[in-house]
Amino acid sequence: MEEAALLPAELEADLHDNIPLTQAMQVRVLEIGPESVRLGAPLSANINHHRTAFGGSLATLATLAAWSLAFLKLKSAGLDCSLVVGSVHMDYLAPVEGDFSARSMLAEPEKWEHVLEAFARRGKARIPVLAEIDYGGRCAARFRGDFAALAR
Repeated sequence: MEEAALLPAELEADLHDNIPLTQAMQVRVLEIGPESVRLGAPLSANINHHRTAFGGSLATLATLAAWSLAFLKLKSAGLDCSLVVGSVHMDYLAPVEGDFSARSMLAEPEKWEHVLEAFARRGKARIPVLAEIDYGGRCAARFRGDFAALAR
């Protein structure tokens, strides 16, 4: 069963209501597509002592974008489950000196049906997701994470 997609404002409200850190970071949902989610955040709320974006903020925004994509994909498949992060790897490539965004995508989109089949069989599934931090039109950091979908 396919459910109606969430609007960016609805996802943003959900993030702000359930993850207070997203309010402090001033996270905004910029775009929701069928295969990606893009979140943004201002430097002013995420700045460090070097006057660049705090690495933890970059990792958090990438994790949130990746989690949001997995959440929306599961929701659109009609699955009611818990979604938790299992592992994360982050590579920082360049300093971020202004507002930034994170775009997520499935690491293995061709295996999405296998994820759904695994969940149907075992009540759990692993979802590998990628995200890139964009600053000024270039990739400033790369994220790879595995999320676990668990039946309630």
